[in-house]
Amino acid sequence: MADAVPTLYEWAGGAEALERLTEAFYKKVLADDLLAPMFRHMTAEHPKDVAIMLGEVFGGPKRYSDEHGGFPRLLSKHRGRNIQPEQRERWVQLILEAADEVGLPSDRGFRSAFVAYMEWGSRGAMANSQRGTKPPERESLKIWGWGEASPGND
Repeated sequence: MADAVPTLYEWAGGAEALERLTEAFYKKVLADDLLAPMFRHMTAEHPKDVAIMLGEVFGGPKRYSDEHGGFPRLLSKHRGRNIQPEQRERWVQLILEAADEVGLPSDRGFRSAFVAYMEWGSRGAMANSQRGTKPPERESLKIWGWGEASPGND
């Protein structure tokens, strides 16, 4: 169908673009005084795993759910980490800087959806990282779309 609206995954440039994003992002994280302590023990595969997760969230292949454990695994990676607001804010700042650096689309519609997910997802990660918090009871990742800002929806 020629008029089909591409997914955010397709618009971003697919798996390759998201891998470039997470590689650049985690280099920034490891050089950041506020975030490096939280990530210094991450595996070499962590950036690629996050790219796969973002790919699924943005409407790409369901590889994170099928191969990596889906939402329960994502949740387990954040439990008990006690993420603080300033850490969450820096995380978002650095991923947005990395998006610019690797050339993710800069059009307003894509960036609106991308920023909205990073804000929403990081707030959820922060909330679920607090001790004593009861996490959401679901199995699947939330799939993020364009909202009202899809291409051709002017």
